[in-house]
Amino acid sequence: MTDSIMSKAATMEIPINSNGDTGTLPEDDSLEQAAKLQWSLDEKVGSSRGNRDLQQVMVSGPNLNETSIVSGGYGGTAEGIIPTSSIKGSNMHHSSSSSSMTAEETTRGVAVEKLETMKKWGLNTYKCTKQMISERFGRGSRTVDLELEAQIEVLRDTKRKYENVLRLARALTNHFYNMVQTQHALGDTFADLSQKSPELRDEFGYNAETQKLLCKNGETLLGAINFFVSSINTLVNKTMEDTLMTIKMYENARLEFDAYRSDLEELSMGPRDAVAMARIDAAQQQYQVQKDKYERLRSDVTIKLKFLEENKVKVMHKQLLLFHNAISAYFAGNQQQLEQTLKQFNIKLRPPGADKPSWLEEQ
Repeated sequence: MTDSIMSKAATMEIPINSNGDTGTLPEDDSLEQAAKLQWSLDEKVGSSRGNRDLQQVMVSGPNLNETSIVSGGYGGTAEGIIPTSSIKGSNMHHSSSSSSMTAEETTRGVAVEKLETMKKWGLNTYKCTKQMISERFGRGSRTVDLELEAQIEVLRDTKRKYENVLRLARALTNHFYNMVQTQHALGDTFADLSQKSPELRDEFGYNAETQKLLCKNGETLLGAINFFVSSINTLVNKTMEDTLMTIKMYENARLEFDAYRSDLEELSMGPRDAVAMARIDAAQQQYQVQKDKYERLRSDVTIKLKFLEENKVKVMHKQLLLFHNAISAYFAGNQQQLEQTLKQFNIKLRPPGADKPSWLEEQ
């Protein structure tokens, strides 16, 4: 409607009188009203659009990815406009490519390191296997420390015998525990019969007291035997086993030392050109490394064997004295001497039922 009115106003002729003044037409008032209406409509549409734009900006905020950097002054051409999204994308592509190159180099370095480790392990295994086969078939020579080898053999024999003592002591503990439990049950039965048999009350009562006393002394002896078994177990399966582990490392080092020594001897008997001399120098360095390792472990084994022997004598002296005094006091019926033996070796007995969990732990 407004477009038709404005087009009509634009094509209407305006008459001019003789004095040069425009004449007043009846349609002037309608045109003026149409112009005012068009201006009010434009103002309302513009304000509503402005409000919507303002609300959109406040809600979403400016899009930084669409901002531009303009080079040049005001009114310059669009050739100097550089979108920041392209700059950001190029930086991200450069950083991602550099990070991928760094990760690839790290992976490659790890793979090379693993390959070198496997190569060294394979070469060392081959040389040691070759040396072992040569020794078994009597073709290769081996380094022997007669005194140290004799001490190692004595230790292994001692460990086997102590393991037998430990096995028998555990069997004695199990049998004696069953006997004590049987005495306890027999004492309860005698006590019950003494209450139900008036004619044999005294006889059943004597036997019940005797079995309860034997049961009490048996529990005291069990405490001493358990302490003896625990100490022997620590000596055999921890102290001796630790020394034998060091001996095993020493024997492996001895085998490696002989393998590299044989390799150096074979290279020394070969030609002496430049390549052979380089191999001899490398073999000499490896031989020296293995020699130092072998001598260090041999020294460790010697020291551990010495300390083990001292510790073994000290521990066994105490445990054998405990075992003898406890067994003698028990079978002699000397309850006071038996209790004194446990106090002498600082052995504390567990009260009856201590092995059973409490009702709170069972929940």
